[in-house]
Amino acid sequence: MRTRAIAGVKVSAIGLGAMPMSLEGRPDEDQSIRTIHAALDDGVTFIDTADAYCISDREIGHNERLIAKAISSWAGSETIHVATKGGQTRPGDGSWQQDGRPEYLKSACEASLEALGLESIWLYQYHRPDPKVPFAESVGALRDLQDEGKIQLAGLSNVSIRQIDEASEIIGIASVQNEFSASFTASEPELRHCEKRGIAFLPWRPLGGIGRASELGDRHRAFSEVADECGVSPQQVARAWELAKAGNVVPIPGASRPETIRDSLGAAELQLSDDQLRRLEN
Repeated sequence: MRTRAIAGVKVSAIGLGAMPMSLEGRPDEDQSIRTIHAALDDGVTFIDTADAYCISDREIGHNERLIAKAISSWAGSETIHVATKGGQTRPGDGSWQQDGRPEYLKSACEASLEALGLESIWLYQYHRPDPKVPFAESVGALRDLQDEGKIQLAGLSNVSIRQIDEASEIIGIASVQNEFSASFTASEPELRHCEKRGIAFLPWRPLGGIGRASELGDRHRAFSEVADECGVSPQQVARAWELAKAGNVVPIPGASRPETIRDSLGAAELQLSDDQLRRLEN
């Protein structure tokens, strides 16, 4: 599989977003582990997770523990890079809320270290800015964690250009993870800003959402047409289109079945023509 770089570290051009394996309607653990193993067998070296990928606060870290279990039972685990996130919470009602207090982020990182079975997290990302806490204070917690050796690289998620620049004055930012897809292109300015600054851009919800992925070709006819020309799925075309956007883009499609992730990974080798890319852009 082709590779991309995150802070100079080569990873697979397409990562695995493991979130669907831990939310409502998730598959059983055996299927989830088979899905992760299928991704690793096909060349994935980058997995994205978060402590909040779970159903409620009663099982914070569910996805991290699942990934740790899958990796530990796969030969070659030392080649895998795991990124996780902190700063988002799952109250008892199942909603998503933010907590950007430095003390919370530090305790969340400690819990993630335990869930993942690591002494240091390769890439730790601030999940979503908390409007109740000054952004610089939250980012300062990442700097403290890095100084203590608990994280190696720092990243941001769901942020603006202004916040990227503000954070970069406090700590080196390795990645930015914002929503981006054919249905949601509002983050393209952040993508381009990251490209100029040498920051990896990790599109989340790259197919427009778990429940709508199968409708991609219906919603965006050009993707269906190009898929027919290439003999692949519209979903694979969408990921190849994202890869063609810039050399700093590393899509992280979600998956809950081996077949789904295998289709995703084919995009790393799919070369779209200039004409096809123009039609997709339009």
